[in-house]
Amino acid sequence: MRVLAVSDIHIDYSENLDWLRGLSRVDHSDDVLILAGDVSSALPLVAHAFELLAARFRVVLFVPGNHDLWVGPDRSLGDSFDKYRDVVRVARESGVSMREWREGALRIVPLLGWYDFSFGDPDDRLRTSWADFRVCRWPEGYDAWAVTSEFLRLNAPLHPVADAVTLTFSHFLPRIDVVPERARAAYRFLDPVLGSRRMDEQVRALGGSLHVYGHSHVNQRKELDGVTYVNNAFGYPRERRIARKELVCVYET
Repeated sequence: MRVLAVSDIHIDYSENLDWLRGLSRVDHSDDVLILAGDVSSALPLVAHAFELLAARFRVVLFVPGNHDLWVGPDRSLGDSFDKYRDVVRVARESGVSMREWREGALRIVPLLGWYDFSFGDPDDRLRTSWADFRVCRWPEGYDAWAVTSEFLRLNAPLHPVADAVTLTFSHFLPRIDVVPERARAAYRFLDPVLGSRRMDEQVRALGGSLHVYGHSHVNQRKELDGVTYVNNAFGYPRERRIARKELVCVYET
């Protein structure tokens, strides 16, 4: 059995959707897939992706990304917490799990999250260019810290399991230094919306040895303070230099 990982498949783009539809129906029948968020902003496409993947993998584990929680200006659709609940429902109906999964010595724990500006304060450039500030909508009085706190609260309880190999995954970054300096140089203004330091506290509270994340679209594998961090974002069609455009194996029995 292999544990494969990918994030940020963005199937709003036809090229990305074609890749997803082209995945083998045979090769992954004994594999577990970690899908670390950003499938689509359109709920029907999220459901379509789940159905395609559930038919190809033995187990599909998922956490939503920011794009999955976009609601746009139509207030009849509710807020982004409502969209989250819709995504949970679609996952359940499609046979995709958003819960902790365990088989034998292997334990895989999904971690919900958001960004709380613990990596830096947003400047005017970020506030005017970052789409989430326009198309995510939260209840009255919720700032970024409160949104992140609510999602992190849903991850409890957090405890290590002595007899398990624990893998964790999230969409958002648990620490800013997983991003290579060369990649941050031109885009440092994005740091505030990449993740939360509090997420890494949860990774370590769970005793995780490997953490898969998405969101940054910079594929890499890096060990920091005893935990290996892996990003395998599929990314936008144009992002061919920084993305592998394929599934990556993060664990094998």
